[in-house]
Amino acid sequence: MIKPIYLYGHPVLQNQAKDIQPEHPGLNQIISDMFDTMYHAKGVGLAAPQIGLSIRLFIIDTNVYYDDEALRAAKGRKKVFINPIIIEESGPDWGFEEGCLSIPGINAEVSRSTHVHLRYMDEQFNVFEETFDEITARVIQHEYDHIEGKLFIQHINPMRRQMLNGKLNKIRKGIVDAKYPVRAFEGKR
Repeated sequence: MIKPIYLYGHPVLQNQAKDIQPEHPGLNQIISDMFDTMYHAKGVGLAAPQIGLSIRLFIIDTNVYYDDEALRAAKGRKKVFINPIIIEESGPDWGFEEGCLSIPGINAEVSRSTHVHLRYMDEQFNVFEETFDEITARVIQHEYDHIEGKLFIQHINPMRRQMLNGKLNKIRKGIVDAKYPVRAFEGKR
């Protein structure tokens, strides 16, 4: 089921998410809904806070970045990450134009490490420790930021961020041209 994506300014996007346990209610359905939502919105990653759940869960599918089938098999990843912990970010920083489903219509260059070493659980709560590189590392770092209560715009040049304030204020109010369901914060700030 496609869920609305929570927009910039919603408190759930600003909080550090909580670990989850194997008995978390409806976990398989949550994961399925997240993939449905991500694909509908044409994203490559989605964190649980983006659908209103403050839990340490995110999904990715970087296969779209690889046209060549051999490269897709070697480099592309479709994965579920539960209770992840970044052990190390390494390699040179590289800039890349990022966007975010919670901040529709805004892209900006973000500098991130080329490699990320992560400990995480899959949807069966099997524990893995793995190093990811290139675009997959970037997507993981972006989604990991979400479960830490951070957004990609916090990584951009302060002057550029200031120039985006007008657009960000519109997004905060729910004034967006998204091709997917969204939810703005309607409470007191």
